[in-house]
Amino acid sequence: MDEDVPTDAARHWSDVYASRPADTVSWFQSEPSVSLELLDELGVNPRNSVVDVGGGASVLVDRLVARGFTDVTVLDIAEPALAVARARLGGDAPVTWVAADVRTWVPARRYDLWHDRAVFHFLSGVDVTTYRDTLERAVAPGGAVVLATFAPDGPAYCSGLPVTRYDDDALATVLGAGFDVVARRREVHVTPSGVEQPFTWLGARRHGH
Repeated sequence: MDEDVPTDAARHWSDVYASRPADTVSWFQSEPSVSLELLDELGVNPRNSVVDVGGGASVLVDRLVARGFTDVTVLDIAEPALAVARARLGGDAPVTWVAADVRTWVPARRYDLWHDRAVFHFLSGVDVTTYRDTLERAVAPGGAVVLATFAPDGPAYCSGLPVTRYDDDALATVLGAGFDVVARRREVHVTPSGVEQPFTWLGARRHGH
């Protein structure tokens, strides 16, 4: 991988958050409804550890803390995005904030849930394999995964960058035979500017105990 790529990507996403309020970006959700529904369907509870990949300024972390989760990690390539969420939650929140590119991040531990809404679809080529290997290292046996990408009829670009669109079967193939699919969803996300963006969601459970 070109070592300049993560740096360029970090600069791109940091510029996005530095130049626009977090609640005006196209991926903003006032309520992470589908994420929470899939967590419930997967049986994820406050005793479990969670890593939200690309969580940035998302309010999912707020909802998890409100539910009583005490072991939440939010990983994002853009430090300004994390700063928004940190300021919103305050310094006493039981959250670990990690400014890193998932393509080069090396997890130091395992988690009961890997959640990713709209990071994976930006990856292509060898980065897909790298992501899958990192997920494999990070998810505990018996742990859960929630993945969301643009659907096949969704946008081909986001924030000026190309994306790869997936249906639920394609996402299941990415996870591979070590995971059992528990839930599939289609969501039509409406951006703050009123544009409809179809998403594919997949909830899966890793084999093992």
